[in-house]
Amino acid sequence: MKKRRESGTIDFVADRHLLIVYHSQSGTTTRMADAVIRGATHADVSGVDVRVKSALDADAGDLLWADGFILGTPENFGYMSGAMKYFLDRVYYPCEGKLNGRPWALFVRAGNDGTGAISSIRRILTGLAVKEVQEPLLIKGDFDEARLADCEELGLTMAAGLEAGVF
Repeated sequence: MKKRRESGTIDFVADRHLLIVYHSQSGTTTRMADAVIRGATHADVSGVDVRVKSALDADAGDLLWADGFILGTPENFGYMSGAMKYFLDRVYYPCEGKLNGRPWALFVRAGNDGTGAISSIRRILTGLAVKEVQEPLLIKGDFDEARLADCEELGLTMAAGLEAGVF
């Protein structure tokens, strides 16, 4: 971690950057995202700056800033949300050839099986030459509160992996 001196105090500047981009219509994906964010900003991880953006607000500059990223989407009609697709459409060409194998992970809230959302995101991200570092976290069917701990672990694992240089 780098130190930066400002006005006689020493502030710590994170060496690594983690971007979390998600979309939620009904609120359950937001609950998953909140748990992912809690994990990513856990007190045990101090060398990672976390930026959280909605899929409608995030842009190519956010993705290029990140050393790794986590995406979150509900399954809509067997696919990712329209907002997540819009985000990926907007960043694809400006980021193509510039992400150099950066790590990524995914969480999905699915009413059905989630496979369409997962496969469509994987297909797009394959073209960006980024590296999936763990299996997607999928909560399907009735919302399972107990699985929120898995969401928190996803965020913590990604942040700790970036901080340790594992990814």
